[in-house]
Amino acid sequence: MKLIGLSGTNGAGKDAAGELLAESHNYLFISVTEMLREECRARGLAVERENLRAISSEWRLQGGLGILIDKAVEVYEKQAGTYQGLVVASLRNPGEADRIHELGGSVVWIDAEIEVRYARVVSANRGRGAEDLKSFDQFVAEQEAEMHGVPGDPTSLKMSAVKDKSDIFISNDGNDLAEFEKQIIFTLTEASLL
Repeated sequence: MKLIGLSGTNGAGKDAAGELLAESHNYLFISVTEMLREECRARGLAVERENLRAISSEWRLQGGLGILIDKAVEVYEKQAGTYQGLVVASLRNPGEADRIHELGGSVVWIDAEIEVRYARVVSANRGRGAEDLKSFDQFVAEQEAEMHGVPGDPTSLKMSAVKDKSDIFISNDGNDLAEFEKQIIFTLTEASLL
């Protein structure tokens, strides 16, 4: 199985990269964040980053640190032979990066300047309501919480540790989607992932 894990900060372009690989290279794209949103809705909870973090920690506590990757792989395996590979976004716990590596995959970190990412998130109007309607200060505070996690809690988000375990780094500071797509394809081809 060809396996790519996408990580990076909010608004960096992880979903755009996953959708590109789905459209142009027949990868199954699974957003674990969308899995968590669906679970929030099923529980009658507001789809807010705090609730997404709590559910992901709960699942990691119950099923291991790589549980979100395992859930994505399970979906992929049910459709065996349909896709060329699996691309999973958004890795936010180092156990998820470890699981990608255990399965023979690679982790790609996508990032951009925080002001660029904030502008993307608030202007995109992705239909996520309160999840994306944040002040810049709230956006920065959420990023800090997700980057460094809860001390002593291995189930919490700790994106800085995912970044440390990443194999490939892509900067997406521009606003030209076509150029970003070229960069993704070039970088992943050079890394023999496509």
